[in-house]
Amino acid sequence: MQITRTNPFTGESNTRDLDVTYGQMAAYYDEGLLLQDAFPNLSADDREFIKTGITDWDEMFADA
Repeated sequence: MQITRTNPFTGESNTRDLDVTYGQMAAYYDEGLLLQDAFPNLSADDREFIKTGITDWDEMFADA
């Protein structure tokens, strides 16, 4: 499923094709299932993308 999120820091929209189902999305958004429980098949980076829209934390804070 293609998921599009906007990075809250840059305003940049990004799309990823993730191996998730509508049922998983509903469990997370509608039922309040924890991210790691709703999407156990995804990497931590992909789960973070669903939650925040951030694609690369290292790049975001490289100058910090």
